[in-house]
Amino acid sequence: MFSRNLGPFSVSPVSLGCMNLSHAYGTPPSKEDASRLLNEALDQGYTMMDTAALYGFGSNEELLCQAIGHRRSEYMLASKCGMFKNDAGVREIDGRPEVLKKTCEDSLRRLGTDVIDLYYLHRWDKKVPIEDSIGALSDLVKEGKIQTIGLSEVSSDTLKKAHSVHPIAAVQTEYSLWTRNAEISVLNTCRDLGATFVAFSPVARGFLCGAVSDPNAFEEKDIRRGMPRFQGENFEKNKALLSAYGDIAKEVGCTMAQLALAWVLGQDENIVAIPGTKNIQHMKENFAAARVDLSAEQMRRLDALINQKTVSGPRYNAATQAEIDTEEFV
Repeated sequence: MFSRNLGPFSVSPVSLGCMNLSHAYGTPPSKEDASRLLNEALDQGYTMMDTAALYGFGSNEELLCQAIGHRRSEYMLASKCGMFKNDAGVREIDGRPEVLKKTCEDSLRRLGTDVIDLYYLHRWDKKVPIEDSIGALSDLVKEGKIQTIGLSEVSSDTLKKAHSVHPIAAVQTEYSLWTRNAEISVLNTCRDLGATFVAFSPVARGFLCGAVSDPNAFEEKDIRRGMPRFQGENFEKNKALLSAYGDIAKEVGCTMAQLALAWVLGQDENIVAIPGTKNIQHMKENFAAARVDLSAEQMRRLDALINQKTVSGPRYNAATQAEIDTEEFV
């Protein structure tokens, strides 16, 4: 099996993002169906499972414990802190050291484990110096509660500041053909620092699968309803890119989802992709993308077809955009 390095771990190039098993994309699957998918993913060869305190407001971590906790030795476990449901029932970003440490204790309990292999700061709380938040996570490493530290949706400057306090094993940020912000500087900084880049939404929240024909059909709680790229004229312009994209997939002899994943993995050996899905067949299809080889000429054509200049609309609305620290194209 192919593998890629992430800190002291060796993980499958395509690993599993677990968010949509509890959260974000409309009605989640039943616990029985989600459990079946998680176990079949391990059978398939997935070796990293990615969850967070935020997902399902804790229920996603509980799901992993209940479904595959008995197979804990078979996978590397990643979770996140700093963004969660507070006591008032509202999603909150809070990077204060005491809050991060409490969240970790809660996650360990929900996950039914003594240690979390990779623990991300889900969002940098801009009211708290990044050095203070990372200092708290460094304490958790010393206490043996987490093994390595990661960051999510941060700029190169923030990454460097964090790394000066404690080595950063991974940076998780959205990355795909239609979201290239990491190319501004974060990918290079990850290489320089020896951090693995973990790409979430590598198939563009389903768009690059070719399965989204009418965003109006999204369920009320589907987060894509609030994303400008899936709205009105933006979506129609973006959909027009898919015909030529689908032609390249046919030429390669793979599915559209596999093409998107192969492009991401082809950017660098230090990149791991974590697509999520509720569908077992799609899960298997995604995993097989690690064996899809693209020629340099095919990579160039994809780069020219779908990029920050050809995609219409920002990836987030203004409120969500204000919460992240990622560089933006000018």
